Amino acid sequence: MAGEQMDLFQLAPEPASPPVDYASLDELNRACQTCQKCRLAETRTHVVVSRGNPQASLMVIGEAPGQQEDETGLPFVGKAGQLLDKILASVNLDSERDVYICNVIKCRPPGNRNPEPDEVAACKPYLLAQIRLVNPKIILLAGAVAVQAILGDKRGITKIRGQWFEWQGYACMPVFHPAFLLRNPSREVGSPKWLMWQDIQAVRARLDQLTKA
Repeated sequence: MAGEQMDLFQLAPEPASPPVDYASLDELNRACQTCQKCRLAETRTHVVVSRGNPQASLMVIGEAPGQQEDETGLPFVGKAGQLLDKILASVNLDSERDVYICNVIKCRPPGNRNPEPDEVAACKPYLLAQIRLVNPKIILLAGAVAVQAILGDKRGITKIRGQWFEWQGYACMPVFHPAFLLRNPSREVGSPKWLMWQDIQAVRARLDQLTKA
C-alpha cells in the first residue's frame, strides 16, 4: 500500500550530468525550440516543453510526446493526458493551476516508440533545468523511462510504484503512466487503476504536509 510507505525514502543516484544554467524557463523554452541535438529534430512538428504552473509544488514527468502532443506543442493532451487530469482532479489538483507537467524528452519519437538512450541524454539537461527552475516539492515519475532518467532505477514500474525516493532533495514517487492505465481499465482491488488511486492519495497527503511545513 502506498500510504504505508509515506515516510520510507530510498536513496537514488546522482544525475549523470548537471543542468544547464538557464536563467529562466522562457530562456530554456527558446533553447528547446531550436534544439538540433538529436535525430528527433528532423521529424518533429512541434517541440513539447511543458504545460501547467511553473510555480507549482507538484511536477509530473512523463516519457515522451505522442502524436497529439507533437501537433499541439503541449504535453499530456491526448487520451492519456485527459486521464492524468482526471487522476489529479480526484484529489482536488488542477492540472493547470497546481501542477507543472513535462516529459523526459521534448520531441516525439517516430511511431511513438520509446526514446533511445542517446535521445534521453541529449534532452536531459533541459529536464534537469526544468526541475531546478520550477523547484517543486514533489516529483511524480510517470512510467519507466521517467524513472530511469531521474532515479537510474531499471526495476519494473510495478515493483517500485507508490514508493518514495529522495533525489537531490526532492521527494519522488514512481507511478504508472496513464497510457498503461488506459490499457488496463479494471478498477478492482489490486488493479493498476486501483493502485494509482492509492498512490495519488499518498501524494496529496504528503503535498499537504510539505506545503504546511
